[in-house]
Amino acid sequence: MADATKKQDEELEWPMNRVRSTFIDFFAKKHGHTYWPSSPCVPHDDPTLLFANAGMNQYKSKFLGTCDPKLELYKIRRAVNSQKCIRAGGKHNDLDDVGKDVYHHTFFEMLGNWSFGDYFKEDAIDMAWRCLTEEFKLNPERLYATYFGGDESSPCDDEARVLWLKYLPAERVLPFDASDNFWEMGATGPCGPCTEIHYDRIGGGRDASKLVNADLPDVIEIWNNVFIQYNREADRSLRPLPEQHIDTGMGLERLVSILQNVDSNYDTDTFLPLFAKIQELTGAEAYTGRVGEEDVGFKDMAYRVVADHIRTLCFAISDGATPSNDGRGYVLRRVLRRAVRYGRQNLGADLGFFSKLVPALVDLMGNTFPELKEKQEHVTSIIKEEEESFGKTLDIGLVMFKKMAKKTENGIFTAKDAHTLYTAMGFPVDLTELMAEEVNLKLDKEGYEALMKEERQISIDAHQNKMSGSSGKDMRLVAEQTSTLVGKGVKSTDDSAKYLWGQQLTGCTTKAVFIGRNETEDKIGFVESASSENGAIGLILDKSAFYAMAGGQINDTGTILSTNGAVMTVENVQLYGQFVLHVGQVTDGTFSVGDEVSCKVDYVRRSPIASNHTMTHVLNHALREVLVTRTNSSASIDQKGSLVDETKLRFDFSWGAPLRLEELKEVECICAERIESAVPVEAQVAPLETARKISSLRAVFGETYPDPVRVVSVGHKKIDDILQNPEDAAWSDYSIEFCGGIHLTNTEEAEAFVLISEEGIAKGIRRIVALTQTDAIKAREESVVLQKTIEDAGKLGEAVLESKVNLLKVEVNEARISLVVKMELRKVLDNYTERVLKFKKQKAAAQTGEIVEKALAEAEAVEGDKVVFQYDFGIDGKIAKKVTTDFGKKNKKKALMLISGDKESDRIMVIASAPKGMDVNCKDWVDTVTKDLNGKGGGKKQHAQSTLSGYSTNMDLIVRIGWIP
Repeated sequence: MADATKKQDEELEWPMNRVRSTFIDFFAKKHGHTYWPSSPCVPHDDPTLLFANAGMNQYKSKFLGTCDPKLELYKIRRAVNSQKCIRAGGKHNDLDDVGKDVYHHTFFEMLGNWSFGDYFKEDAIDMAWRCLTEEFKLNPERLYATYFGGDESSPCDDEARVLWLKYLPAERVLPFDASDNFWEMGATGPCGPCTEIHYDRIGGGRDASKLVNADLPDVIEIWNNVFIQYNREADRSLRPLPEQHIDTGMGLERLVSILQNVDSNYDTDTFLPLFAKIQELTGAEAYTGRVGEEDVGFKDMAYRVVADHIRTLCFAISDGATPSNDGRGYVLRRVLRRAVRYGRQNLGADLGFFSKLVPALVDLMGNTFPELKEKQEHVTSIIKEEEESFGKTLDIGLVMFKKMAKKTENGIFTAKDAHTLYTAMGFPVDLTELMAEEVNLKLDKEGYEALMKEERQISIDAHQNKMSGSSGKDMRLVAEQTSTLVGKGVKSTDDSAKYLWGQQLTGCTTKAVFIGRNETEDKIGFVESASSENGAIGLILDKSAFYAMAGGQINDTGTILSTNGAVMTVENVQLYGQFVLHVGQVTDGTFSVGDEVSCKVDYVRRSPIASNHTMTHVLNHALREVLVTRTNSSASIDQKGSLVDETKLRFDFSWGAPLRLEELKEVECICAERIESAVPVEAQVAPLETARKISSLRAVFGETYPDPVRVVSVGHKKIDDILQNPEDAAWSDYSIEFCGGIHLTNTEEAEAFVLISEEGIAKGIRRIVALTQTDAIKAREESVVLQKTIEDAGKLGEAVLESKVNLLKVEVNEARISLVVKMELRKVLDNYTERVLKFKKQKAAAQTGEIVEKALAEAEAVEGDKVVFQYDFGIDGKIAKKVTTDFGKKNKKKALMLISGDKESDRIMVIASAPKGMDVNCKDWVDTVTKDLNGKGGGKKQHAQSTLSGYSTNMDLIVRIGWIP
């Protein structure tokens, strides 16, 4: 495949790889742009995005003015790259359109160039024109430009129109409304007009102006230049930004199709090698590029869906996402199931075909994106497992759907039921909608979306409430606030004192007082002074001892004290670019700009946080030691998230299976041993390039690190010594990570470590929760008490042990103790349960003989060919069968109806048996007795049984009915 791709590149004038490199070289080599690699398409550091859906995503902090000055990104003024993008789910969602036409994709590459306060409209338009007409040599006669025509809330972009008239005649410079030509980051925030460049595939001198933005494949948008020049306020007004930015995007796949002179993105070297592999795996007819009614059997649509979706899944999974039942994981599961369904139903593929496409995609794009090669085995295993489980999920979901469909009213499949299928089964709503249509039902899609929106809003409200100090005000600093601070000459907050312990930081100066966005006349939120009457406020100081929430570590709390007597309780601390914002409530006096204050951190609360953070590093190292190093495994463990606060540590990592008891025990032992060994913990700032070479370094995938970077080591060697020979294999015994958090100085300060839970949270992602210090010691003490209680229970007799075991199982499940101890205690309780079962079997065996003898005696005492015998031994089918069988062996002339009840469960069992050849229908006999009492059971003429409820009300009645001839 790789050789075929290379040959194809040589035959084409503009192969995909050349198009990409030409664009990047034009801006990097001719116009001084910095090549800035694509970020992962999974934005690990931006919870507002499911996936990177545009080239600008990774530059968001630049536009908002919150970029950390220590990062290399902060320094660049011009950038260029090709960004991996996914538009499936969320605001930008092309999933439902993929396959139906020849130009939509869920995964695509976005070629882009950016200016951060450097050049603006004139240069941006000139560069775009030269790139297309001089570098790629597109015919200028086929190009059209659009600009924003203005509306009631935003002015017309006449500047862009005038600039375009230098290159194009007026009839090919077209105005459009905000839906096409005005970009906004959100309801509020940076925004601005944009200009789009459209290309007419047909040409020939025709006027295609009326076809621009008509969603037709012959006249398509190829490039969008966004002019970020305003901030949208809460009242919908526009405020000019202090710095103007350029954000452009051009779809690589569309440009390639134009340069390769084909009518479809799918007819290029971007997709044709994938189509060839799909045909090889499925045996389907070759791809012919048909759409709509011409595409009989939706064969070509299936080709496009499968090829597009394998790209999306390979890139998303290699960048750290996994299919699951929520968020981006649910989107990926939906994408995978859609591809598998089309492949199997429309191309005749066998289950398992989809994962076999991974190598073809890696061959095609692995040289440009090496992470595809590095993660190929992992990606293949995830897709294969999801593909295999699809049938099971679908089957269960179908059963639920059928039950829901039967109870619908007025032909409407309810939003609540669709939501249940999604939340309980991970059932794609588009599949639910399709199935509803097949049984002539209409899905309440609007209601479903409302339910989903309500869920999302609850989450957003909770986050904003937390960020506002529970005040309900918007206490965030965005571009307008940070720009205002810079404009006032406020310098970066010096927060180096956050690493100090046990001392009050004095001599701090209040540089800004913030009462919330939109809380002042100018909407920015800064005031000269504030008191308790203002509710939650934020203070920006010239220096601070408070740790701002970052890297999975919760923020510090405490108080800020003014020399004038004012007191503020600090509840939340956030870092916005170069400024540390302290949010809280004024409890006494007034804080004003220029006040001298001191920072008093709650170090008692910080101690368990630091302990949990340090032991998170140790846990990370222990997991790698147990699961990879000791087993010589080729697998990898990547950190997928963490949270450390004063109550626990939580660590998410990539691993494909639950940890076994032995593995958990080893991990917990390693962590405990590190504490007992009193290992030094050291932190030091080092050059990023040198630090990256440390052999045992554990870095978070997708994370951007500053240069220099802070290195945290848990080991007996000094970091200086490690940096002298960073590639020494000896460092594999050490936990070494890049980290800006607060740590202990020695592991012995953690006192104890207890791993309390381990569970899967998504496909291929495990989560461990653990305790340290006082909480861990309490957990150990509780486990000792529980172990003694269970040991004492084992001395009880079997007759009373069963009820005790049931109570202890609940107690063990709810106990906040070591998971290792919990699993071992469960084994002990299982052994107790086996003892009880053995005792009950022995008791039942002895009881069976007694029941048979009494039944035989009853049979001798009555006339006729039937005997009804009641004897309460519970609802035990095995005993009942044994009694009827033994009775039949000793009395071959009478049919027996055996009736037993259980007062505790209020249940009754009726079982009838007749000798062969006897003219007694046991099924009819049992039905006569139980059918009017809602009995449930079955059987045949010779043997039948039923169970029902109502021991106290029905027992005597059943016995009387049984005797009726």
